[in-house]
Amino acid sequence: MTQRRLTFIAAFLVAGLTAGQASAEIPIAVAGPMDGQFRDLGAQMRTGAEQAVADINAAGGVNGERLLLEVADDGCDADKAVAVANQLIGKDVVFVAGHFCFNASIPASDVYAGAGIVQISPGTTLPIFTDERPGEGVFRLAPRDDQQAEVAGQFLADTFSGARIALLHDKTAYGKGLTDAVKAVMNGLGKSEDIALGYDAGEDDYRYLVSQLGLENVGVVFLGGYHPEAGLIKLEMDRQGLDAVLVSGDALMTEEFLAVAGEAGNGTLLTYPIDPRDIEQSAAVIDALEEAGKSADRYALATYAAIQAWAQAANAAGGTELQGVADALSTQTFETVLGPVEFDENGDGNQPGYVIYEWREGAPKLR
Repeated sequence: MTQRRLTFIAAFLVAGLTAGQASAEIPIAVAGPMDGQFRDLGAQMRTGAEQAVADINAAGGVNGERLLLEVADDGCDADKAVAVANQLIGKDVVFVAGHFCFNASIPASDVYAGAGIVQISPGTTLPIFTDERPGEGVFRLAPRDDQQAEVAGQFLADTFSGARIALLHDKTAYGKGLTDAVKAVMNGLGKSEDIALGYDAGEDDYRYLVSQLGLENVGVVFLGGYHPEAGLIKLEMDRQGLDAVLVSGDALMTEEFLAVAGEAGNGTLLTYPIDPRDIEQSAAVIDALEEAGKSADRYALATYAAIQAWAQAANAAGGTELQGVADALSTQTFETVLGPVEFDENGDGNQPGYVIYEWREGAPKLR
């Protein structure tokens, strides 16, 4: 074990935790898309959760008790998420790091609220997740889409003021909601789109869609949607010789985007919170994950931080009951791999703001 990792554990894991040998077990869970087209995001969550539980248990556990991790696959599906949530109740889980997709997180949050289970999502960005949260135990460690739209809309209006702009969305609440919000910001700054289109997610042929963009001679395409379709659309743009910049949101911050788009994906711009690799507190966990041959991606670290915050809150509350832990989460500051974390009265974490990244030479780089 490296000296830097030892220092990290002392400074950030033991903080707020009771030292000593953990004896009993506290069931907690990580829930997300562990299979299906978004499985790479679920894999990140699982990686972070497993590392957090291992490190916290090594530091003495929570209130002297070991954490026992359950891993649940919701497939980013509402019905499956509800079923998963009920299964976790049956396993006496007291905390869930999850879910990821809004259409899983929101219905699951109703179940958790009714059962007295604390939930912290590391990836759900839809504003209504916390704006309309069903109980005081629902939190997130993910920036909100309306914050993302402010950055993207401003960027489009300022950087591409003289270009013809197309707005695309995949007809989902995430994709359409993000695109609509970007449009409102951009239009409010005096820049109008030249074409706006919706497309069906899950298709494997977007030749007609890209042809329409070509006929409009667009120079910039803003896409609200996920990486599988975005990769195919960017690849088709390249095939048809459409020399337009693709701009999108945080869903494209995954190597799976380039796995689909190939070299055509380079030059794609996206809004995304500052890379955790640039945060000093994350260095030791990143080292530990990479030494184990695992990827230290954003949602791995956000999930790790969610478990850290809950563990410190449970220790401060002296137990895992909803009221005490929720009160602690709402009023205290927690030392995590993402830096100091606080939650506002809405349940939103004080995450870093969005910035612009560019896929360049096969990697996302700060623009």
